[in-house]
Amino acid sequence: MEGLFLPLLLMLVVAIPLIMGTRKQKRAMAQQQELQSSLRDGDRVMTTSGLYATVADASDETTIDLEIAEGVVTTWLRQAVREKINPVADDEVSEDETPDAEDNSSTETQATDSSSTEAQVAPPLEHGKK
Repeated sequence: MEGLFLPLLLMLVVAIPLIMGTRKQKRAMAQQQELQSSLRDGDRVMTTSGLYATVADASDETTIDLEIAEGVVTTWLRQAVREKINPVADDEVSEDETPDAEDNSSTETQATDSSSTEAQVAPPLEHGKK
């Protein structure tokens, strides 16, 4: 009995993280499949390659049409959709950005500062020369 205790303990130490890892992976796969099956027209999504688009047609089971620019619709596999993106409301204005908080003097100084600055070019870097 004492000779089997150490090998059994070692197997438990190795097996428990493997089992927990596979459970986590299965859960993530199920969430991804649920997301891809729940896509509807008009949803804003991001693909696995980092492309932001709007779902134009989600009627097919394996492919999905994404509008990447106005009038430009491309066909992708559903598995290429990584996540849904919540649209940001453009009309929300924070309290700091209210028009009443600005005065005329700050806009005048901004106008003079922008007209007096010119584009500057950095000197070229010389790598490897000493």
